[in-house]
Amino acid sequence: MMTAKYDRVFELIDDAHAQDPKRVLLDSIDVPYELHYARKMTNYLVKLRPDASDTLRIAVRAQHFRRWEIPRDTYPMNRQGYLKWRFDLKKHQAELVTRICLQCDVSAAEAERVGALIRKENLKGDDETQTLEDVACLVFLDDQFEEFEKEHDEEKILNILTKTWAKMSERGHVLALQIPMSPRARRLVEKAVT
Repeated sequence: MMTAKYDRVFELIDDAHAQDPKRVLLDSIDVPYELHYARKMTNYLVKLRPDASDTLRIAVRAQHFRRWEIPRDTYPMNRQGYLKWRFDLKKHQAELVTRICLQCDVSAAEAERVGALIRKENLKGDDETQTLEDVACLVFLDDQFEEFEKEHDEEKILNILTKTWAKMSERGHVLALQIPMSPRARRLVEKAVT
């Protein structure tokens, strides 16, 4: 159950998300993209793990924390550059959110746990880290995939979908197959996962 200190952590995380220069229109309302993304992440966490710990709730809400500060195009546009960017980004995000937690009187152990979750340490061996990954994959499929699939050839799409599916748990798979999609997107997902 969230308490005042955790509510304050969420408030500070959302304040940062609200500074995202990238915007989206939702029901004719201009919304910072990362705030929209964080809300989607939280909504999927509630569907997947309504009993989630406070540390997992914080890490999920901070999944893309200040992502715009380290743009992808500042790294080589190859796989090695992508992996380095992801590593540096997670490290940076974990440091910032851990600092927010400590500022809000979250214990050092809990703050470090939030950081470890954001860094996605022990992905396949830690149920909460796996849940965070599931939620991120679900939001990709629900919120980003249809746009992504319009920009890439089928081979690349199938490769990404196969990798996404492999990162998810069985719980995540079940929820992923319930996401409404266009017929083309549904066909691609089904092709990738069978």
